Amino acid sequence: QVQLVESGGGLVQPGGSLRLSCAASGRSIFSINVMGWYRQAPGKQRELVARISNIGRTRYGDSVKGRFTISRDNAKNTVFLQMNSLKPEGTAVYYCYAEFLDLVFWGQGTQVTVSS
Repeated sequence: QVQLVESGGGLVQPGGSLRLSCAASGRSIFSINVMGWYRQAPGKQRELVARISNIGRTRYGDSVKGRFTISRDNAKNTVFLQMNSLKPEGTAVYYCYAEFLDLVFWGQGTQVTVSS
C-alpha cells in the first residue's frame, strides 16, 4: 500500500506561482515506478499534468510545458510540482498519484484556484 498526502494548494492570481507537495508513506519512492499529478476541473475529464519515474524521467501535459516543473526529494519521500505563470484555466483539483507494480494509488486532492 502507498498513502499519498497532497499540500500546497490555494488561491493565486493569474501569472502567479504555487508549489504542490505530495508526501508518500508505506513505500520508499525509490520503489514506486512513477509518481505524478493529474488535475480535474469542474465538468471536465481528469488530465495528466506531469509525471516522474523512479529514474527521474519526466513527462508533461501539453498545456503546462515550460511553466510547470515536477521534481522529487528521495530523502523526504516527496514529489513536488512547481507551477509558474498560472492561468485561470489551471483552476482544478490536483491529484497526486503513484504507480506501484500493477496498482495505482491516489491522494485526496488539493484545490488550486487561479483568479483575480
